[in-house]
Amino acid sequence: MIGVAALDAHLASGTTSVCRCWKLERADGKAFGFTDHDRAVDFDGVRFKPETGLTAAALMQTTGLSVDNTEAVGALSDVAITEADIAAGRFDGAAIEAWLVQWDAPENRVLQFRGTLGDLTRAGGAFTAELRGLAERMNTPKGRVYQRGCSAVLGDGACRFELEAPGYGAEVTVAAVEDGRVFWLAGLGGFEPRWFERGRCVVLDGAAVGLVGAVKIDRHEGGLRRVELWDRLRAGIAAGDRVRLTAGCDKRMETCRLKFANLLNFRGFPDIPSEDWMVAHPSRLSARDGGSRR
Repeated sequence: MIGVAALDAHLASGTTSVCRCWKLERADGKAFGFTDHDRAVDFDGVRFKPETGLTAAALMQTTGLSVDNTEAVGALSDVAITEADIAAGRFDGAAIEAWLVQWDAPENRVLQFRGTLGDLTRAGGAFTAELRGLAERMNTPKGRVYQRGCSAVLGDGACRFELEAPGYGAEVTVAAVEDGRVFWLAGLGGFEPRWFERGRCVVLDGAAVGLVGAVKIDRHEGGLRRVELWDRLRAGIAAGDRVRLTAGCDKRMETCRLKFANLLNFRGFPDIPSEDWMVAHPSRLSARDGGSRR
């Protein structure tokens, strides 16, 4: 609060030396700093650079639970935000902070906006990103769904299964790639066919490092393992790159019990009556062959 009070006093002086700074942090932990000042500004261990060309529209903030939205506009740069990284989805949902800073005394600053990146569009060597405020989270549906299948995500706080347990994951080298989503892998002979279906494929190195795909098909084929993703990765992957596969779950109670031995944490309702039960009626007849009721 000392910095905020000092900034208020500086603004009240009539002669100011302030700028705006934006901190952008991706899901992989990589942070970027931007400023509209003509020199770099440093605070909180981040250098806010002026040559990146990022600017933002006026911040719109409201009281209550309405969502605060604004926009950031910038030039695509080889040293900051690249078109390849945006196309690969590395900036999707990135956290962003907007500060008003006294540039000759950066300890005097105030946080004006905190939120995440929304929709990103690219055109003519530039990008436009929607900034979504913290109230955006209030639009996320909450609560449980009454359904036969499990509502948890394998390995999350509700499931509690340890994905690093032996036998449920493997790191292998890609032997061949087709269409960016079909991989042939060696060294997975110890796993049953379809073991990784509905699981995850995480790229560990190469141009697509850090990207994640959902496994659609997992089969033995021609002495190798053929793994097909639902969608192609949004960056190039080549033979020799390493990936990590984790076991998949089809959300059935039987799978939870037999494959993962995790039935105590099953989050479905397998005993919900079917729709046929809703139209059932009392009858003394034991035969249910669909014939006439005489």
